[in-house]
Amino acid sequence: MPTLIFEADTHGELVAQVRRWLASTDADEDGSITVSQAVEQGAELTKDALRIIASAAPRPIAQNELVKSLTELGYKATDATKEALVDGLGNVEQVTGGSVLRSARQAGRSAVYEMNTTIAKQILKGITGT
Repeated sequence: MPTLIFEADTHGELVAQVRRWLASTDADEDGSITVSQAVEQGAELTKDALRIIASAAPRPIAQNELVKSLTELGYKATDATKEALVDGLGNVEQVTGGSVLRSARQAGRSAVYEMNTTIAKQILKGITGT
């Protein structure tokens, strides 16, 4: 029987992980997602990166109120940016009937492919040392 496990230090982190997982099930049959879904997933990745960076610091620094406050501000800024982008994209989609967003989605697929290739080359270079 398949099992799905989420691990988190706080309830908020657990909820974020579940939301990301649920968003990943929203992809079309061909694996594509909407521009808004991409923005939302990117925002969640940014927040994950903030959490990882904050937790990687030595305990006295990670537990410092300044670091906690800066991390929380990063979360809030990411959420505000995500909401503004999603709202703006919704308005553009209404005005253009979706034609602009379809073009952006196609360009985005190419950009993601190129980025993944670059990352793969860097990882390979790091593993092989050449």
